Amino acid sequence: MKDSSIKNRAKSLIKSEMQTVGNLVEYINDDFVSVVKLILQSRGRVVLTGIGKSANIAAKIVATMNSTGTPAVFMHAADAIHGDLGIVQPDDIIICISNSGNTPEIKVLAPLIKSRGNILIALVGNTESALAKQADYILRVTVEREACPLGLAPTNSTTAQLVMGDALAICLLEGRGFTSKDFAKYHPGGALGKKLYTKVGGLMLDDDPPCVLENQHLKEIIIEMSHKRMGAVAVVDDNNILKGMITDGDLRRMLEKSLDVEKITATQIMTPSPITTHIDQLAIEAYHLMENRNITQLIVVDNNNHYVGMIHLHDILKEGVV
Repeated sequence: MKDSSIKNRAKSLIKSEMQTVGNLVEYINDDFVSVVKLILQSRGRVVLTGIGKSANIAAKIVATMNSTGTPAVFMHAADAIHGDLGIVQPDDIIICISNSGNTPEIKVLAPLIKSRGNILIALVGNTESALAKQADYILRVTVEREACPLGLAPTNSTTAQLVMGDALAICLLEGRGFTSKDFAKYHPGGALGKKLYTKVGGLMLDDDPPCVLENQHLKEIIIEMSHKRMGAVAVVDDNNILKGMITDGDLRRMLEKSLDVEKITATQIMTPSPITTHIDQLAIEAYHLMENRNITQLIVVDNNNHYVGMIHLHDILKEGVV
């Protein structure tokens, strides 16, 4: 194939699938609304089943539902009619995915599900199929043709199934009042989860963090800053209430003024009321604060403005929050 032919074929497929997705808007009807309400009210799970490429789509929708607050399980249609139908519990709602709705396994499985008394939802392309006729509700995903030039490989049909499944999962998410905090419970690993649950208190230097009292002198300040290697120290009073902050930049600016360094105390050098973060603030929020203010460390305080630690930009980057 020529380069131009490859590009044209890819563009043609994308345009075809875009049109397919656009057509789905017309299929959001009363059955779709009823299915959302039924699942929200159900005490059981959503069992998704299919065969071939539709089974792959079913497995993906299961993963999306589970991660967004709707308990779901995958059951392969071929395995279901050979023993795995035991997965289905009395309160479960079954969504059977099939483009034609007439594959042999689906034609056997649908009446078996109905005989058990479970609600059967057909996510189907052919609304006159055996599956559609057995179903209590139909989620229509009809496509005019596949994007495959042979008209054989599932392309437009599986895209339509996937998008309809996403639409269902997101409506259920909103119906449950699912929040980012809930999302974090199901995604504790990786950068996504870390953004949602990692707090400043879990990353900060809290084991003897850099700190001096208001009346301590320059030599003591330099020793403390060098020893703790944070590039800054907090200035506190006798009750550990935060009074200010001294950075290595503050020290350099002070030395440029040719002051009597033997008499200088922390109060004379510090920046009063420095930018701080709370121990329970999300680490990603602290990162954005540092990024916006062009600083590399933040003092961490509690509800009473007690100094509890210090967090450095590198701590957040090392953890993989960003």
